[in-house]
Amino acid sequence: MKKVVTVTLGASQQDFTFQTKFLGQTFQVQRLGADDDLTQAWELLRRHQGDADAIGLGEIGDHYQVGLHSVVNKETRRLLNVVTRVPVTTGATLRRLLQVRAVRHVQHELGQYFNNNIVLFLSGMRNYDMAVAMSDYTRNLHFADALFQTGAPVMLNSLDQLEVYAKGIKWALPGKPREILEKSLGGLKRKKIVSEVERSHVIVGTFAELKAVGNPANLSGKTVITSAVDDERLAFFKLCKVNLVVDVSPKLFERVVGINVLEAMMLAALDKATEEVSDDDFSEMLDELKITPRLLHPTGKFRNIRRFAFVIHPLSQEFIRKGLPIPKGTPKFIMNQVETLAAHMPPMVYCKMENIVSPAGAEAEGWLISVGGTPKEMLARSPEFTYRRLLQAAEMAEKLGAQIMGLGAFTKVVGDAGVTVARRSSIPITTGNSYSASGALWAAADAMRRMGLVKVKKSDKRVPAKTMVIGASGSIGSVSARLLAMAFDEVVIAGRDMKKLEELKKSILKDTPDAKVVCSTDYDSLLGDMDMIVTSTSGAGKKILDITKVKPGCVITDVARPLDLPPEEVAKRPDVLVIESGEIELPTKVRGMKSIGLPNNVIYACLAETIVLALEGRFEVFTVGRDTEWPKVKEIYKLGLKHGMKLAAISGVNGVFTDKDIAKVVALAQKARLTWNGGAKPAAEAAVAKAPRKAAKAAAPKSAKANAETPAPAPAKKAAKKTAKPSAETATEAPMPAVKKLGAAPVPAKKPAAKKKATAG
Repeated sequence: MKKVVTVTLGASQQDFTFQTKFLGQTFQVQRLGADDDLTQAWELLRRHQGDADAIGLGEIGDHYQVGLHSVVNKETRRLLNVVTRVPVTTGATLRRLLQVRAVRHVQHELGQYFNNNIVLFLSGMRNYDMAVAMSDYTRNLHFADALFQTGAPVMLNSLDQLEVYAKGIKWALPGKPREILEKSLGGLKRKKIVSEVERSHVIVGTFAELKAVGNPANLSGKTVITSAVDDERLAFFKLCKVNLVVDVSPKLFERVVGINVLEAMMLAALDKATEEVSDDDFSEMLDELKITPRLLHPTGKFRNIRRFAFVIHPLSQEFIRKGLPIPKGTPKFIMNQVETLAAHMPPMVYCKMENIVSPAGAEAEGWLISVGGTPKEMLARSPEFTYRRLLQAAEMAEKLGAQIMGLGAFTKVVGDAGVTVARRSSIPITTGNSYSASGALWAAADAMRRMGLVKVKKSDKRVPAKTMVIGASGSIGSVSARLLAMAFDEVVIAGRDMKKLEELKKSILKDTPDAKVVCSTDYDSLLGDMDMIVTSTSGAGKKILDITKVKPGCVITDVARPLDLPPEEVAKRPDVLVIESGEIELPTKVRGMKSIGLPNNVIYACLAETIVLALEGRFEVFTVGRDTEWPKVKEIYKLGLKHGMKLAAISGVNGVFTDKDIAKVVALAQKARLTWNGGAKPAAEAAVAKAPRKAAKAAAPKSAKANAETPAPAPAKKAAKKTAKPSAETATEAPMPAVKKLGAAPVPAKKPAAKKKATAG
């Protein structure tokens, strides 16, 4: 029988002896506490080396390697030198291996768990190898070594700083001066470290270190990495409401033992001295024993919290005026200066969203970060101007611990639509356009159902209606065309380049062979036949269609940013439902969110895409560039359903449509159809005449002029030149188009939202 003795500086009241089987041999393990007395520990080591096969030394500082610099603990060396007859160890080698394996195991098992976590090491030098392993997943590493050893109220914030500190501390503060500083300024040190624990997501340290600085206020919901967690220690973590405890030392026996005991047992089993056993030898034994870290949940319920950030910005001077204390009568020339000044302001946190819990069990929280530029200011400058502010926002998001960042509204279409920002950013970027494409179509399909002007039978494979996509060769337009081709009788794909349209048609028919697809570069004459129209152009505010030629009761989904149909155009046809977006309802009641111009718990689809990716743990560049990928549109839709996202509301230029608003449009459309002649000028005027007096007054003087000034489609060459300036593409979410999806449950009526204070998409 092998015998292992562990001498520890801990309390002798906790001494024990037990027998067990380990690596095919019988062991007796005995613990001897020295009650924090180095002389007593020295004597225990000297006395028991004669009757032990190996000895472990616990609760004392290790020797360790920091970069290329070795750090030797003089007290530990003196005690280890006492034992000359048998192998003796502090467990440093095994601890290093187990720490690295623990980080890799948790990262794999819990799905990118440590990505961009804020990790605090109460001793970075002692846990250097774990810090190196953690650096593969996050740059947010902070080390308290300088604070504890010198009293300096600063954290070391990188491995490079830690290595320089480890190399210089020996020369700057040798011997006694360092010991004096380590024991002084206890109150100031504790106050600083308590606040650092509170802002961190993961805290690494011994139980003694954690107990000294932790409490229910700063450890609640956190992840702790430590070792040798017994029932007493677990009770402390439960009191502090710790979310996850990663115990790097496995529990191989009924009693919890320290890593120094395990290493001593391995040395005794091999019957070799410490210096004769390599890392590979220990790794082979760990693999043979199938050792993994213990993942403990003190509260009884594990919360897998993921974090995101999302960029918003003001759309006009009116939005800036609402966000800042600017008098209502401020002259225009002053507001112009304010708008320019706002564009140069650094990003700032608008609010933090919490308690987004998926039915699948995942949880997300995140920050809305505001940049000050309006679309006007962004277009007036080079894309690099906006890139730099977005990269500042990404850097801020990274420091907050966000694991993915979404771009909202105009920020996602400036320049190359997120490609450059994603390439330069250290955290993944998504524009949300994949969910936006499905959202707008989801809203349109639901609007058609609620209006009831197109009758859908259960036996129908497709909705008996004609649809059109203007700007079909663009990223969102092409995806919209694919969706409509699957769900409607006919889809007209319209644009300026017939060659691109024909290529898109072939691609659609390859996926949906029985679809009826028509290409058109002169679509003006076809507007009067359409039951649904989707506009998704890069017109940057230019007139795209003549709304007076549209059939009464038509549903127009405007997914372009700036809008293809501004409010003054929409006002001309109160008998047409113009949808700006489909908003998404979160699965749980969110906390901390400030107004973005939507009802409570309702968000834009591009923001929803960012949240869904966070909930899924998909920390990757998902949607960037102008070519939205069809497979990703389908994938994000399915992930949205998995995590409880729902279509919440249908919005137009004036906010959310209620059932009453939609009923009013239907009534006007039914009257207008009595005299409708396919979009000729008199019929358009007749439709306006039947509208409420206020709308007619706004529309009547302009309708004739609008018809007269309707531009012919531009030639391809000219069109190419005019698309240099970007326009935003919408932020909405939609289901995959199938007849069953179009017959979704009714959306409850909601009060119109206030004018939007910030926009997401």
